[in-house]
Amino acid sequence: MGKVTGFLEYERLEEGYEPPQQRVKTWKEFVITLAEDQAKVQGARCMDCGTPFCNNGCPVNNIIPDFNDLVFQGDWKNAIEVLHQTNNFPEFTGRVCPAPCEAACTLNVNDDPVGIKSIEHAIIDRAWAEGWVKPQPPAVKTGKKVAVVGSGPAGLAAAQQLARAGHDVTVFEKNSRIGGLLRYGIPDFKMEKSHIDRRIEQMQAEGVVFRTGVLVGAMPADGAAAKVTNDAKDTITPEQLKAEFDAVLLAGGSETSRDLPVPGRELDGVHFAMEFLPQQNKVVAGDKLKKQIRADGKHVIVIGGGDTGSDCVGTSNRHGAASVTQFELMPQPPEVEDKPLTWPYWPTKLRTSSSHEEGCERTFAIATKEFIGSKGKVTGLKTVHVQWQGGKMVELPGTEKEWKADLVLLAMGFTAPVPTVLDAFGVERDNRGNAKAATDSATAYRTNVDKVFAAGDMRRGQSLVVWAIREGRQAARAVDEYLMGTSALPR
Repeated sequence: MGKVTGFLEYERLEEGYEPPQQRVKTWKEFVITLAEDQAKVQGARCMDCGTPFCNNGCPVNNIIPDFNDLVFQGDWKNAIEVLHQTNNFPEFTGRVCPAPCEAACTLNVNDDPVGIKSIEHAIIDRAWAEGWVKPQPPAVKTGKKVAVVGSGPAGLAAAQQLARAGHDVTVFEKNSRIGGLLRYGIPDFKMEKSHIDRRIEQMQAEGVVFRTGVLVGAMPADGAAAKVTNDAKDTITPEQLKAEFDAVLLAGGSETSRDLPVPGRELDGVHFAMEFLPQQNKVVAGDKLKKQIRADGKHVIVIGGGDTGSDCVGTSNRHGAASVTQFELMPQPPEVEDKPLTWPYWPTKLRTSSSHEEGCERTFAIATKEFIGSKGKVTGLKTVHVQWQGGKMVELPGTEKEWKADLVLLAMGFTAPVPTVLDAFGVERDNRGNAKAATDSATAYRTNVDKVFAAGDMRRGQSLVVWAIREGRQAARAVDEYLMGTSALPR
């Protein structure tokens, strides 16, 4: 805990933002992190609650009260040691995690929760600045070889843990740069990619080998799968991986976007969010694209009210869109959650992102009926408002409307990993199309295929970065136990 009476004396202090009119001119991060003295005060708000629900609210079970107290005491070096015990990449989660730990904070029962995410952010940024984050190569090598397919947060976490256990780890990534959906799904204004790059350098010093531009399995045919970001120039078969490596971990992302099959879907100008966002990330990285989907001067409609939709809003505003409107099928949630009903679980409430603050009209309980166009290009769409009755969506007569749109972005979530990799290995899938593998049995994270494991979005479906890190760490322990009979890696 921090100061005994800190939660009574100090108010929650949020991280600051640069002004919207300034930040939309750049792709740089714009969050103003807490200064050392501010972080100390926020750490002091951590109360002696007896049962720290925040630990269980955090998917990686960060030891939150301990690092809060260490920051309050000014012991930043031990704070990062505690944080790294459970989280390989706090610079990722400190930037893009929605902080379920804060929803579970005991102080959140009737007050503002401790600013856990901002403290985590301050700890890891201080650690990098001070040079405390160093490679941790293994003292002894096992001679075992592990292939990790996919270099998102699950694959990276697993690879780092396995390398530190002494295994020879090779990460295969179909794109030209490492990072998976961290690299290509999250805009640079939310997380600059230099944070990934320096972790790659650390992991290479720990012995991890990265092979980019290599697709496992056959190249996808034209269609929905072809819309997934894929820079691969080479392929490698599952048979080759199983012959060369002692274990294979499938840790790709959930990249099959949910479609909206209504009339006019084929019109030019209607795109998946994951066609739009990766292109901009590539441009920021210096890649030259033959053609880029851009929002300059256009009336943009984003269909889908989640984080991906919000990222489309922020990117469109930085392009200079004439207007940005975001649709959400569900009704508008309350501005303040019912804490006695929901705590310590993640509450349903209206969440306004920094991208929304930059300019966006939001419309709830609305369904798209048809895309309309001229000469093959989208010019608008038709909608109707809906109401949910007995769990079913009912259209409200008289609420039909036409909207002007030059660019429509579908950001309605993801249904499953691209099936080509799982099919190539012959991995059994669950009823949602994900790799079927348990997490708590003696065969945790193992698929039905000998020595093939699965974790992250590939196993659990679309989820948070922090859940991917948790699964990567747990799968690494499962692989280590499979190879060695026992494991000292944390679960």
